Amino acid sequence: MGPVRTRFAPSPTGYLHIGGVRTALFNWLLTQRYGGQFILRIDDTDAERNRTEALQPILDGFKWLGINWDEGPEIGGNCGPYFQSQRQHLYDEAAKRLVASGHAYPCVVTADELRVDRETSEKAKKPYIHRGPRRDADPASNVALLAERRLPIRLKVPVGTTIVLDDLIRGHVEWKADDLGDPVILRADGRALYNFATVVDDAAMKITHIVRAAEHLSNTPLQLVAYAALGEPIPHFAHVPVVNEPNSKKKLSKRDMAKFLTSEIRDKLERIGWTKEQIAARDDLNPATVAFYKEMGYLPASLINYLARLGWSMDDHSEIIDIKTMVANFGLERVNSSSASFDPDKLYWVAGEYMKELPLSEKIAGCLPFLVRAGVLPDQPSPFQLEQLERIIVASGDRIKLFSDILQYGTPLISPVVSYDEKAVNKRLRKDGVAPVLAAFAEVMQTMEPFEPHALEAALQALSLERGTQPSLLIHALRVACTGIEVGPGVYDVLGILGRDESLRRIRSCPAFI
Repeated sequence: MGPVRTRFAPSPTGYLHIGGVRTALFNWLLTQRYGGQFILRIDDTDAERNRTEALQPILDGFKWLGINWDEGPEIGGNCGPYFQSQRQHLYDEAAKRLVASGHAYPCVVTADELRVDRETSEKAKKPYIHRGPRRDADPASNVALLAERRLPIRLKVPVGTTIVLDDLIRGHVEWKADDLGDPVILRADGRALYNFATVVDDAAMKITHIVRAAEHLSNTPLQLVAYAALGEPIPHFAHVPVVNEPNSKKKLSKRDMAKFLTSEIRDKLERIGWTKEQIAARDDLNPATVAFYKEMGYLPASLINYLARLGWSMDDHSEIIDIKTMVANFGLERVNSSSASFDPDKLYWVAGEYMKELPLSEKIAGCLPFLVRAGVLPDQPSPFQLEQLERIIVASGDRIKLFSDILQYGTPLISPVVSYDEKAVNKRLRKDGVAPVLAAFAEVMQTMEPFEPHALEAALQALSLERGTQPSLLIHALRVACTGIEVGPGVYDVLGILGRDESLRRIRSCPAFI
């Protein structure tokens, strides 16, 4: 395959959506494999629906993921994306060329007349297909008319023909031109319509492969007509299947994002330091957007891995694929033509696999901001606090799959105030015989040396044997007494991290003795 140029062209009508990122990733991987260029273009011609506040999260999301675009206008010393709103003159010039060549014409039918025609077709249960009265007029007269009046311009769709596409994912697709009306490509005020602007831009940018969501397949026949009318080579098209909601065959849509912000998700966001007001003000703090995964502490490489595998496979068994291997093996021929459902649990597993391989220093650096934001640690932790954090991360092991997981396992050990889970207390501390065993073990802990996990384990086993109790009775009781919860690092690590004095303070003041 020769040089490849692809583009991703989001509209800033909403935040960076998971399905959109997957499409952008496929474009980026294709260019990376074949040494091409990946272009980011913001399709912001829909002024009524554009949201200024949605643009920066789109750019930030790509930078966080490492999906970098290769060219664009210089903005503040950096390579910025292209904006369709800044390219209007190109669409105007192209439309006028099509009128002069007889491939387009001015629309003289009024909006009211179009509405009546459409309603008549609907009543007759016939598809509405509009072809204007100036369609077959002499091109020179159409040019002269546009010089006198500002009118919409329609593209002339050839009648009696079949429009054909050999899609790289969906295969052979055909449309009958007679089923298509002549679309407006330029409004009377000069603004270009999507199907025309995207063709003009893709041709000007010499895009070789258009990899986009399957929902755009319906736009393709009119775009193919526009390419032919402009005399431009037609790129390769590949329409990737949509991403569905978890356990559903319904598309994961940014229009339905509100329902994904469940009470459970709100609780997670509040635990990492977001207020109710901040959550309400941020549409992108939602599992359907990229920003959510950044805020929750996912490693970007894990999200890249998961999204690439959501519809593409390298072989019949590989799940964890590093980016270099992915680039070396990516191809559209192994992209599925059927949709796939987004699976948060699978993504969480993938995130854990990547976290396992992260160097300890990077885990500490990634976990620390979450503890600071939640107020568990100060902005400038002491050497002791940093050492304690390191020990907690090592003791937590594979339990930490996201950086934000440190709050669950670290907070009970770092915070001096123990927050007791009532269910855990009733189950582990208020059982008959627990208080005497805890008190006895506290006496052992008072003088034992060295105060470290192996010695603590040996002492607990010996005391349990002496008293004829199961070691698990004391293990569970110690964990709840010292942390308030039933899950976390091993209990001997917990005691070692807390140290002798803090462990004894927590044990002797726990609900078992109240």
